[in-house]
Amino acid sequence: MKNVGIIGGSGYTGGELIRLVLQHPALKLSFVYSTTRSGKSLNSVHQDLLGTVSLDFTDSIESDIDILYLCLGHGNSKTFLKEHSFSDKTIIIDLGNDFRLEADQAFEGRNFVYGLPELQKEKIENSKSIANPGCFATAIQLALLPLANQNLINGPVHINATTGSTGAGVGLSTTNHFSWRNNNLSWYKPFTHQHLGEIHQSLEQLDSPSEIYLIPQRGDFTRGIFTTLYTSFEGSLEEAKKYYHTFYAFHPFTQISDQEVSLKSVINTNYCFIHLHKYQNKLLITSVIDNLVKGASGQAIQNTNLIMGWEENLGLNLKASIF
Repeated sequence: MKNVGIIGGSGYTGGELIRLVLQHPALKLSFVYSTTRSGKSLNSVHQDLLGTVSLDFTDSIESDIDILYLCLGHGNSKTFLKEHSFSDKTIIIDLGNDFRLEADQAFEGRNFVYGLPELQKEKIENSKSIANPGCFATAIQLALLPLANQNLINGPVHINATTGSTGAGVGLSTTNHFSWRNNNLSWYKPFTHQHLGEIHQSLEQLDSPSEIYLIPQRGDFTRGIFTTLYTSFEGSLEEAKKYYHTFYAFHPFTQISDQEVSLKSVINTNYCFIHLHKYQNKLLITSVIDNLVKGASGQAIQNTNLIMGWEENLGLNLKASIF
C-alpha cells in the first residue's frame, strides 16, 4: 500500500480524488490538508463520504509521503512547493495548471512531465512529477491526436465545447448560481481559453502545429464536457476510423464508437468516448469526458498507476450513471 496525501481536498476535484483513493486497492489515504477546514471531518464537506472514512482535514503535512496530489487553485502549486519540502522519492501530481507548459516544467529540482497518457505514456512511467492536463485540453487533444499523428490537420480546427458547472469550482459566482445557470447557456473566453497553450504544445510535439478556434460554453448541467470539432479531411470515414482505432489500440480509456455518443455515457467514469462523422470534405469529431474524472482526478490516478507499474485501469473500473 502506498500512502497518499492530498493538498486542497475541499473542492470538487479534491472530493472526487478522495473517493477514488479510498476505493483504490493499492492506495491508503493518510491526510487531506486544508488550512481553512483543519479539524473538521471529511464528510462535513463531502457528505457522500459519511460512513466511508473517519479522517479529518488537517493543517499538518507528512513530508515523506509516497504520493502527493496538489488540488490547489491555478497558480498556487508553485507557492505551496516553495514553502514545503518533500522527499525526492515522493511522487507529486499537480492537478492545477502550474507545470503544464514546457517553460514551467523544471521547478525546484524536479522536472514535471505533461500527464496525458495517450500522448506520452512512457515518459509518465519514468517520472515522479506529473502535470495533470486540463479538462478541456484532455477532451480536445484526444479528439485530435490521431489526425495530428498522421499529419492530417491541414486546415483550421473549429471547436465548440460545453462544460458543466463543476468545471468552475465550488466558489459561488454569478454564472455558477443556480438561478442564472438553470435553463441557460452562454459562451466564455472565446478563442482565448487558457487550455489552448497545452493543446498547441502537444500538437507541435507531433510536428502538427494547427490553427485552432475554441468556443467554450457553460452548460445547464453539473459535470462533463461535450466537445464537437470539425476540420478539413479528404480521406474516407473508414480511413479516419482506422487511424483512430490504431492510435488508441493500447489505451483502454479512449474508445471509438460507431454510434453517436452522449455525455451520460461517460459521467462518473475515466473514459473518453469519440465518434467520427464525415460530411463532404469535413470530418466532425465528437468527444465526451467527465471533467472531474478523466478531466482531472481519474487521470491523476491513471498516471499514478503508470508510474507505479500497476495495471492502468486499477481502481478505475467505474460504471457510468446513464439513467
